[in-house]
Amino acid sequence: MITPSERRTTPKIEAYVTTEEGIGLFAQALGNGPQAVVIPNGFHLLDDFKYLAADRTLVAYDLRNRGLSDHVSDTSKLKRGIHHDVDDLGAIRAHFGFGRMSVIGHSYLGFTAILYAMKYPAFVDRVVQVGAPPPDHAKKYPPHLTGHDATLIEVLAQLARLQANRGSEDPEEFCKRVWSVLRSIYVTNPADADRINWGRCHLPNERNFMKYWSEHILPSIQRLGLSAEDVAKVTAPVLTIHGTKDRSAPYGGGREWACLLSDARLVTIENAGHAPWIEAPEMVFGSIRAFLDGAWPAVAQEVESV
Repeated sequence: MITPSERRTTPKIEAYVTTEEGIGLFAQALGNGPQAVVIPNGFHLLDDFKYLAADRTLVAYDLRNRGLSDHVSDTSKLKRGIHHDVDDLGAIRAHFGFGRMSVIGHSYLGFTAILYAMKYPAFVDRVVQVGAPPPDHAKKYPPHLTGHDATLIEVLAQLARLQANRGSEDPEEFCKRVWSVLRSIYVTNPADADRINWGRCHLPNERNFMKYWSEHILPSIQRLGLSAEDVAKVTAPVLTIHGTKDRSAPYGGGREWACLLSDARLVTIENAGHAPWIEAPEMVFGSIRAFLDGAWPAVAQEVESV
């Protein structure tokens, strides 16, 4: 375990954190401030969010079977999907010796952060969700609360063609080709697509992620239909940040979270996609900083209806 004194004298720490099941999770800690902020699956976000380490301790880590964390071939250690991620977030907290922590969850990790806060409310200070999927995967929203558009339809068609014509192409090169197409759905301005560098195609775990996602993670999320009664277990304040044109997670889901949670507010990023900090950096980064400092951002709103 890394002690508080070690954090003060070690501004950058890399470690493998071992879970109860013996799986190694690769983590990096930046900064030495008293407030702990953890970003699950955060390595592709670290450059953008490292500003938080100026006066905090910031930890980003690869999930199990992702990135530089251990490859897991035993399906019994994968079949619980997102619930494994909840447990692993606890292993990170314990390893670094955090009594309490704030969690920033992008995409489906915004869902993970809520599940952790439901299960272990005593360990969570604050939660930031960015582009989180809705509490109930089965719920459908009207078109104006989704980002479903012609760009998404075209990208999905291109991906289908890539897969159909794959042949014996090198896995790393194929991964790069997929991401060259996929990245355009995460932003609304095509000029920003080159700023999506999430593929990490040199890592075998990342090249094989879609199989893990479709067989274990997504089904585990689909089985969860969280209600107001379920999320009432969350005692931490929650800041939900969502782009109105998010093609990966409907904006209606962001509004839903802010309605269901008892202490939550929504920062709406107009005309932004799944990576709203790229398209509105001052609003997103400023809101997160203000929230972690203990205040609701001026632009955050209470939501009474979806």
